[in-house]
Amino acid sequence: MELYDVMTTTFSGRDYTDEPLPDETLYRILDRARFAPSGGNRQGWKVIVVRDRKTREGLAAATEPAAKRYAAQVQVGESPWNTIDRTRVDAATIERTPPPARLIEPVLKAAVVLVIGVDLKLVASMDAELDRVGVISGASIYPFAWNILLAARHEGFAGTITTLAAARESAVQALLGLPSHVALAAVMPLGRPVKRLTRLKRKPVEEFAMLDRWNGPPLRGSA
Repeated sequence: MELYDVMTTTFSGRDYTDEPLPDETLYRILDRARFAPSGGNRQGWKVIVVRDRKTREGLAAATEPAAKRYAAQVQVGESPWNTIDRTRVDAATIERTPPPARLIEPVLKAAVVLVIGVDLKLVASMDAELDRVGVISGASIYPFAWNILLAARHEGFAGTITTLAAARESAVQALLGLPSHVALAAVMPLGRPVKRLTRLKRKPVEEFAMLDRWNGPPLRGSA
């Protein structure tokens, strides 16, 4: 496929057929994804390939608490899990909110689930001492995760980057035997999509790219 076609048609796939994703194809996907950039080219990513049903159920259980809070916050018009605005939803409301099936079922129904970890001993976190949640470490792991989805798209498969289970990182570490210095970056179900999306909804460049400073004039393309 042509590069721009892959970039503009790689979607978050959550509904899959029963078709398997063979190890040979998965190896090819990861073999391409490994060329992602990372800080100092340290390549701190680790991948656990999960096919076992009980392990998937453990991942689904770890996903549920954060999915409940996500749904509860959406119901009251909040932006879920953001670190700036404190939630108004109390713990009891969160607990009785059903987790949306679309956030849980892909882990159970996909052909394979990839658990992507990042070795925190290898990545640089220049924002570690700032008074906000850290984001810089993600620069050394999420390009790799995105490359997996691009390569999967090329192979005719689809998946999605999910992070809800990270709220229960210690449970996932125990489930998979991850050492404490390997952070949970994503749980990624992959499979053959039931329906392939080709017209994705995204904001135009003018809405997010500004010239010279915040609230500067928008960047515009030629007519």
